[in-house]
Amino acid sequence: MTVLEARGLEKTYRGRGKSPLRILKGVSFSVEAGSRVAIVGRSGAGKTTLLNILGGLDAPDSGNVFVDGVPLFGGFLAGRRRQRLRARKIGFVFQSYHLLPDLDIVENVLLPSLAAGGIARSGARARALDLLDRVGLSGRVRHMPSELSGGEQQRVALARALMCNPELILADEPTGNLDSLTGAEIMDLLFELSESGTMSLVMVTHSAEAASRCGTVLRLDSGTIVQ
Repeated sequence: MTVLEARGLEKTYRGRGKSPLRILKGVSFSVEAGSRVAIVGRSGAGKTTLLNILGGLDAPDSGNVFVDGVPLFGGFLAGRRRQRLRARKIGFVFQSYHLLPDLDIVENVLLPSLAAGGIARSGARARALDLLDRVGLSGRVRHMPSELSGGEQQRVALARALMCNPELILADEPTGNLDSLTGAEIMDLLFELSESGTMSLVMVTHSAEAASRCGTVLRLDSGTIVQ
């Protein structure tokens, strides 16, 4: 079963007084349920732009992304409907963690459930606590993000990504801000947590070792995908 499909994605950045920069040139590929896909390429190739479009955080100039056959752009899916589908179907792990500094780590993990709706508050909190236990932070649940190390913050981000039991995890250089040892631990945890059931993983990475752990490696080169 195809969980994610990109069709003909085009993206050009136009800055004032600058020549247009064409980042994506008709990018197309699909991701099957339960698969692990690495996206690699040189810095500035547009990998993060592509990942943001795949998750509906940015819009392509043309083309579309389908999640379980539902188009993210155009048609009826816009605004809150897109946000709700994204929260239910997709979990995000960012290089810079993107935790909200004024919320404790349980509240940060709960955020996707608030966007998704349909989860009872008591059940959501119990799941958040269970996920924090699974990533080794059961003793830190009352802490704020600023009280945690970078590796611990990324563990919170992993728990948050799994909050709504998504079909797909999108990870953008999840170990880029960590030392090699902590990064290896986070990568092991990411693969361990994403290997249950039919959850799929799409990961942007510069690490050849991380890419080698994925069944499919896609290279973004000159705006196109090479498998």
